[in-house]
Amino acid sequence: MKLSHLAETLIGSEIIKLAAEVKEKQAQGEKIYNFTIGDFDPKVFPIPVEFEQEIITAYKEHLTNYPPADGIADLRKAVGDFIAEREGLTYDPAKEIVISCGGRPIIYATFRTIVDRGEKIVYATPSWNNNHYTHFLEAEHVVLETKAENDFMPTAAELKPLLKGATLLALCSPQNPTGTAFHKQQLEEICDLVIAENKSRGANEKPLYIMFDQMYWVLTFGETHHYNPVQLRPELKDYTIFIDGMSKAFAATGVRVGWALGPAHVIGKMKAILSHVGAWSPMAEQKAAARYLVQKENVDKYLQHFKGEIEERLVKIYEGFDSLKKAGHPVEAIAPQAAIYLTVKLDLAGKTTADGTVLKDQAAVTSYILNEAKLALVPFYAFGAAKNSPWYRLSVGTCVKQEIPEMFEKLKAALEKLK
Repeated sequence: MKLSHLAETLIGSEIIKLAAEVKEKQAQGEKIYNFTIGDFDPKVFPIPVEFEQEIITAYKEHLTNYPPADGIADLRKAVGDFIAEREGLTYDPAKEIVISCGGRPIIYATFRTIVDRGEKIVYATPSWNNNHYTHFLEAEHVVLETKAENDFMPTAAELKPLLKGATLLALCSPQNPTGTAFHKQQLEEICDLVIAENKSRGANEKPLYIMFDQMYWVLTFGETHHYNPVQLRPELKDYTIFIDGMSKAFAATGVRVGWALGPAHVIGKMKAILSHVGAWSPMAEQKAAARYLVQKENVDKYLQHFKGEIEERLVKIYEGFDSLKKAGHPVEAIAPQAAIYLTVKLDLAGKTTADGTVLKDQAAVTSYILNEAKLALVPFYAFGAAKNSPWYRLSVGTCVKQEIPEMFEKLKAALEKLK
């Protein structure tokens, strides 16, 4: 039975496929160190107590009717104030902010609002879902495969030959899946390319827009600082759409409160699209978020603790991989910078297992590590990278600190069995 071209050609999620395999093993009683999912175990990382209480209060107040399609006014104002105070960006809550149920609908609405069929969308790999959203629109994929030496972040030199005639440049920092972020000069140079490209276009030509996904921007560690295009080049405000929300900043992935910030002429059309999709955040959660985001002391206290717990896990796991590398094993990791992810390398393709099986490709490596070390990671090819890429995303959102040493014992034993 034939279906639509989109349905017939859409690539299934490699992450969901791997997650199903992990769940099956867990159902059979196996203990798996599951570092695949970009989510949080609420028992390890609960949402802020005050936010939880505000959600309960909102339901007790019977706030269960439809919210406005663009979000309730007091949440749009709270978001505007939150971003102005903490990031120095000023957006009009009435015209330049839209609320949605997390980041996915507003990413889709951004693509839909800006890009027509056949137009060029420029994005780097590995990255989260840009390939699928581009496919949704039947747009032209203009793909840059990033390099480890640049922390898997795109550079201006790499992007320069790709921007001519493009409609959308999709950027993310801090980056999912890599847990790395743009340095100031890196992003400045990219911003200048976009400005120059737009100046080269005629008055009737569609400009080049930036979709800037900063869902993890509050989660930076060590010397890492978050930078964004409008902060660095204010003239890009008319061409930049920010993707943001509560999901990652407050371990509130299932609460579903996200937002977009951008120029009024774009946000207005996004509101119209979202009104037909019906992808709004629930009324009670919106009211709770509006009441919580203005609690500065509580927000600061939560973020300090939350960030500290994430950083501790990332650092310990990075140190573990570094020790294995120093012991001569073909593994490594990029030092933690941001988000809840660590980029790790398992360069094991071609090795032979104890039973004589050759790990012929990266898929075989992924299976070996899962079966032998009980360690579940997401290969970068699930994010659009080459199938032979030896790099992986490791997420600490479900990581129990006390289990890190035993996880490394099993990984070390699995590596030592290889020839």
